[in-house]
Amino acid sequence: MILGCAGKSLTREEINFYRNECPWAFILFARNIGETEQIRDLVAEMRDCIGRPDALVFIDQEGGRVQRLRPPLAPNYPAGGALGALWRDDHDAGARAAWLMARLHAFDLLRYGITADCLPVLDVPIEGASDVIGARAYGKEPRAVIELGRAAAEGLMSGGVLPVMKHIPGHGRAFADTHFELPTVDASLSDLQRHDFAPFRELNDLPMAMTAHVVYSAIDPKNPATTSGKVIDEIIRRDIGFDGLLMSDDTSMKALSGDFPTKAAAILAAGCDLVLHCNGVFEEMAGIASRTTGLEGKSLERAKRALTYIRKRDAAEETEIRAEFATYFDAVA
Repeated sequence: MILGCAGKSLTREEINFYRNECPWAFILFARNIGETEQIRDLVAEMRDCIGRPDALVFIDQEGGRVQRLRPPLAPNYPAGGALGALWRDDHDAGARAAWLMARLHAFDLLRYGITADCLPVLDVPIEGASDVIGARAYGKEPRAVIELGRAAAEGLMSGGVLPVMKHIPGHGRAFADTHFELPTVDASLSDLQRHDFAPFRELNDLPMAMTAHVVYSAIDPKNPATTSGKVIDEIIRRDIGFDGLLMSDDTSMKALSGDFPTKAAAILAAGCDLVLHCNGVFEEMAGIASRTTGLEGKSLERAKRALTYIRKRDAAEETEIRAEFATYFDAVA
């Protein structure tokens, strides 16, 4: 499992819980973010609890409205849609800007000990879909999403940060916000394969992916992808060809029904490798932990393989990267 915490430092209860349950990794949200030394101390404390100094610490640092580190800790960056607009005018410029921005994220995150970013967003929205994705997407055409998603993933890895592609197999047709309710997508399988699944198929070599809390009626009309063995086996693993580490989207979102032990059990039974819980509510985390076990078998292999994607950082100079990015987006501050 991947767990969050309630505040800017760990409580005694959280410390004891993490020591006993040994989550595989942690995730930070805005409520956990204060100032530089506080973030570093929190990250170090999390790792110390489980005795793994190399444990991944995740964050959502996309740019636009989904960005947990803000000034003065990190600049405000444009949303993925702004990169897509640039790409439509000039493909090379758009791809370069996407790489530069992700490389800057890596500079920003490693400064605080954060080693994984839930990026790139590979969803391809359609007209009228919920704005839960909206401008977070690189565009409404798969080619833009593929090219900019690849550039972003490479930029992160060039800076020593692991990418997580989301939300597999595609959230772009959802007409509801999964933070509050469960959407159903009624598109045909052929349309989904051509449009929604295409970016994930093209980037299926990336180390990690996060599922969509979305029902695809053409595949499994009863269960969202996160808890659908059919979607995970037939679509994510076989059709898309992704054999990397697969984590659920946040189990504290309202899209999934049932209590937290039930959610965790369903997620793992469907074939996800990891259960993600983000909001830091202790009782909910305890419920998740009651149904999770240590990583083993294929899941353990995927987890170990994901860590091998952490590259030695390139020799890029931060000031030079920031200056070049400013030639594309001079309003970043």
